[in-house]
Amino acid sequence: MENIIAVELKKRQSFNPQIEIYYWKDYQQREVDFVVKEGLDVIQLIQVCHGITSMETKEREIRSLIRAMKEFKLTKGLIITDDFESEEEIKGFKIKYVPMWKWLLFDFDK
Repeated sequence: MENIIAVELKKRQSFNPQIEIYYWKDYQQREVDFVVKEGLDVIQLIQVCHGITSMETKEREIRSLIRAMKEFKLTKGLIITDDFESEEEIKGFKIKYVPMWKWLLFDFDK
C-alpha cells in the first residue's frame, strides 16, 4: 500500500512541482509515512495502514501522527486504510481515515 501511495504522490508532484515528499521519524522511533510540503510549509501528514482494526496498531499510528502534527503545527492528519472510513478528534487533533481506493480517486490534500 505504501508503494502505491508513494507512486500516486509522485504523480501528483508532477502536476505541482512545488510539492516535496518526505518521511518523518523522531528520536523515540515514532514515524509518519509521508510528509507533504509545498514550498516551505508542511501541508499534510499521511500514515498508511492496511488494517486499523487492531487497537494496538491504531494507537501506534495515531500516536506517531499526533506527535508529528504537534511538531509541524498541523491540526489535521490522514490515515489511508484498506477499507475503513471515519473521522475522529483526539486531543484537539482531527484524524481522517480514508480507504486507499477513495484517496486515489479524490483529492484529500488539505
